[in-house]
Amino acid sequence: MSDTSHDEMIAWLNDQSVTEVECLVSDIAGIPRGKILPVHKFIGAAAGQGLRLPEYVFGQSVTGAFLDSEVLNEIGRDVILRPDAATCRLVPWYNEPTAQIIHDAFDHDGKIIEFTPRAVLKRVLALFEDAGLRPIVAPELEFFLVQRSSDANNPLITPSGRSGRAEKARQAYGIDAVNEFDPLFEDIYDHCDVQKIDIDTLSHEAGAAQMEINFNHGEALDLADQAFLFKRTVRQTSLDHDIHATFMAKPMQEQPGSAMHLHLSVVDMKSGRNIFVDKDNSESDAFYHALAGMQRYLVAAMPLMAPYVNSYRRQSNSEDSPTNLAWGMDNRTVGLRVPMGDPANRRIENRIPGADANPYLAMAASLAALWLGLQEQRRPTRQRKDSGEDLATLPRNLDIALDALERTSPLHDVLGESFVKLFIEVKRGEAEAFLEVISPWEREYLLLNV
Repeated sequence: MSDTSHDEMIAWLNDQSVTEVECLVSDIAGIPRGKILPVHKFIGAAAGQGLRLPEYVFGQSVTGAFLDSEVLNEIGRDVILRPDAATCRLVPWYNEPTAQIIHDAFDHDGKIIEFTPRAVLKRVLALFEDAGLRPIVAPELEFFLVQRSSDANNPLITPSGRSGRAEKARQAYGIDAVNEFDPLFEDIYDHCDVQKIDIDTLSHEAGAAQMEINFNHGEALDLADQAFLFKRTVRQTSLDHDIHATFMAKPMQEQPGSAMHLHLSVVDMKSGRNIFVDKDNSESDAFYHALAGMQRYLVAAMPLMAPYVNSYRRQSNSEDSPTNLAWGMDNRTVGLRVPMGDPANRRIENRIPGADANPYLAMAASLAALWLGLQEQRRPTRQRKDSGEDLATLPRNLDIALDALERTSPLHDVLGESFVKLFIEVKRGEAEAFLEVISPWEREYLLLNV
């Protein structure tokens, strides 16, 4: 962080009369971790040696377990957190003026910790930048609203809206169905505005009280930061309205799953031109190379887009999510959809990531595959013009997906060997933890029958 950005950050904290600062990092799951400091303590730390946080936080599983690791230091050493001054935002749901600032982690020699999710995305983006290119991203995030419950064993129940009635029939794109929760969404939009989270369209998805909010397009790191904070914002704001919001990929058996679709394009940094189109507005070679790279490498990158056992329940129904990496113009049954519209805005929509994915890692995975495609200059399969629902080429469970990632060395080179190794360690541990739980299905059908 430069002296100028540091001074601007301190001036902003003073101008906003901030009393506390939340120092945030993303763990592998995308859960905000860190520390909360009085503002004067934060200013002192930022001007000095920085904050300290145990390195093992970045290897923590979603269950909170600290697993054995060949990547993490065995003595539990600290890393140094440094604030990214460009990420200063107010936290709008607190009474006292509170700031939240996203941090990066460094070792004691000042080298960035390469296996943190934000650093992984930065590593991928640096490859594009060195080539004079800049990825442009626009996420679409789906989520469910459900009644609050303190017992995870209770079935999820659709909450009642302003009418006092809960949805029963599917209400895809229903305007009045969205307006049932109008006070909540007014607060979400207000809170996003305060945080400079640049969201756009709100719509009702196919599930009961399932919503989608789209982001305006922008640079990848900024959009990943926004999506990281947005998920927290929706959850916190929903609590204020006495309901829960969940980004779980498949929270209810009888309902559709939730996705995080990623719209991707790449511009030339000098000219500002979208490299996916030629001067005559036809699709360029780079467009086809990008598609080919995504087809070739997204199978191995699947764990970063579908990171939990539950993620593959969404993939089990092609109506909820494409189960293939075919591509097609305006075809929602394929994993790589190319939206119609102004050729200057030509982009690829990756429809594979679930809403449960860490935004930093889902974007890193998508762009890593795209980058490898640009380097290898292969051609994609023929465009799929009919339904792709009969195709099923993606891994069916987390273990198979992790096996594919483990043996795909080009992705290791782009994402970083230490990150890939740590990620696989954590995800193997989570999969084992799931297998230790005896499910109601097993008791129902096996207990007295086998």
